[in-house]
Amino acid sequence: MKKLYSVLAVLLLAAAPALAAKDKENAESLVLPDVEMIDIPTAGILDYYGFMLKTRFYSGGGVLGGLNFGVQERLNLGASMSVDKLIGSDSGVKMRRPEIQVKFRFYDGGYYVPAMAVGYDGQGYYYSAADKKYLEKGRGLYLACSKEVGVPGLALHGGFNVPDFDNNYLFGFLGLNYTLEDQVAFMLEYDSLFHADDPERLNAGTRIYITPYFQLDLGMREIGRSDKFANGFPRKAERIVQMRYNTSF
Repeated sequence: MKKLYSVLAVLLLAAAPALAAKDKENAESLVLPDVEMIDIPTAGILDYYGFMLKTRFYSGGGVLGGLNFGVQERLNLGASMSVDKLIGSDSGVKMRRPEIQVKFRFYDGGYYVPAMAVGYDGQGYYYSAADKKYLEKGRGLYLACSKEVGVPGLALHGGFNVPDFDNNYLFGFLGLNYTLEDQVAFMLEYDSLFHADDPERLNAGTRIYITPYFQLDLGMREIGRSDKFANGFPRKAERIVQMRYNTSF
């Protein structure tokens, strides 16, 4: 973990001058809507000409990188790729195949009805070279709904997804986040619902808005989990660190 923190420190120091200059030019800018939480998607999308760069550091020295673009008013396109054992002294660095993401927001929501978006996300987790697949499947085809509830800054997210078109299982997901004065957000999500052979996941995290354009996520996935996948690979809680940078072009 010390090497991971060193990498984060270098990246933050390198980005700080550019981010500070950007904020001075846009002093009145507000935090942009979140397009995702820890794992689950929201109905939020990037604006037309919007751009998001994401880097996630996960267990075993792995790094997941992603790019997302607002190519139309309501349409986002992106791609991601993971690299196992990139950080640290372990040998056997492995680059996994790129995966695509698509999201279309077809309804902006009303007083009673949440905003809605449909999309596809092929990015999974825990790649098994022997099985040539992700042990935690990608989101696949999904419907995501989001709505502010109760008090300002408190948002509820939920939806359904079909990750595997061979089995056509329908999964569900729920999430709740509270944003405090556009400075920090607290996230809780319950993922992979409805099927015992692919157990549900409880994730939690904190999102720190260092600037309106740059966020740092500190999260815990699979809280309370301590078992194995079907192939015997250990399945347990993991800490993640994620950085996201939003801008426009």
